[in-house]
Order: sequence, then structure tokens, then C-alpha cells
Amino acid sequence: MDTFNDKNLNCADCGQEFVFSKNEQAFYAERGFTNEPKRCKNCRDKRKMAREGNGGSRERTMVSVTCDSCGVATEVPFTPVSGKPVYCRDCYNQRRSQSRSTSWA
Repeated sequence: MDTFNDKNLNCADCGQEFVFSKNEQAFYAERGFTNEPKRCKNCRDKRKMAREGNGGSRERTMVSVTCDSCGVATEVPFTPVSGKPVYCRDCYNQRRSQSRSTSWA
């Protein structure tokens, strides 16, 4: 016996009515989602594209730091965590190649 029935919902963005199918409801229940969708598929897709920007790739935010090895100013694509070293590209690659060569010895 099916516990779900198709439901008509109104999109929060465009106001159009859309169907929240019984299969979608079962999927939501399997995943533990408790909220119904607020947007129709078209508006969800538009929001996703707007978030992803340029053809699906997110633009990185660069953070200015000082390399903990050589002291040169550089930028990294993440926010450093306190207490963990941050390296410029050259020092990072050098450390990486050293760790590879010593792990195979």
C-alpha cells in the first residue's frame, strides 16, 4: 500500500504550481528530508546555475598568506586553520615530492 500521494505545491520563486510526486516524496523520506521542496524544477535549476556561475565551475576565493617555509607572500584557495602550516606553491610541491620519495624507500 502506498503511503504517499502526488501533491500540488506552489513555487516560492515563480508562484507556479508544481507536482511533488509520490516517488519524490518516497525519495525525500528515504533520505530523511523533512521539508517539502519550495521551488519547481525550473527555479531550482536556475538557482543552481546562478550559484555555480561560469559554466558550472565555482570561482575560488583566494586568501593572502605568508609561506611558513620560505616566508614569501602568496595566495591560497582556502582559509588557513590556526596552528597548521601554509606553504607557497613551490614549497608545497617540494614537500610533496620529498614525502613521495621517502615513502617508497
